[in-house]
Amino acid sequence: MNKINIKQVRFIKSSVQTADCPPPVKHEYAFIGRSNVGKSSLINALTNRRNLAKTSSSPGKTRLINHFLVDDAWYLVDLPGYGFAKRSKTERKAFEQLITEYVTKRENLVCLFVLIDSRIPPQEKDLVFINNLGELQVPFYLVFTKADKLSATKKMALINDYSDVLKDRWDSLPPHFITSAKSKEGCVDILKEIRRLNGELPVEKFL
Repeated sequence: MNKINIKQVRFIKSSVQTADCPPPVKHEYAFIGRSNVGKSSLINALTNRRNLAKTSSSPGKTRLINHFLVDDAWYLVDLPGYGFAKRSKTERKAFEQLITEYVTKRENLVCLFVLIDSRIPPQEKDLVFINNLGELQVPFYLVFTKADKLSATKKMALINDYSDVLKDRWDSLPPHFITSAKSKEGCVDILKEIRRLNGELPVEKFL
């Protein structure tokens, strides 16, 4: 497996709303998923940093839009999780509005990486979120996490399960990666795709 070394990652800021985010002058790639999906662990694995994104045994800790600048070239964005049942109805509504505003109005967002726990069957909250992205025409990838716990047969079954449940609204399964923060499976593939997109999209389009 080829390595892609990230030389520098700098925390830029946390924002309570899209309008507070850094100026949209660099390509931006955001990561999101249901609470406890392993988002922080995957971000740390991608950047080869132990504590860049704060991990916790308690789900739902990310409550702001967190921007990190990678190699002075592009933004990695850690978004709040969705579907956390222990939040109040008002809080859940506020986070839904924050996420919708971000994915539809952040003009330098190249794509969204939607994290899904590979160990469990397709969940309604994930499916609704995926279908909403399709309706909003937001470019995204599916990222199946914690795959080190699955055999090759179970990984194939996972893909087939999602293809089956999405077939009514999608011609095929959206582009996807199978990953593990523990073994770093799929991390290089995600970074390669980001580099490919960085080369294809001129920064000038955001100015």
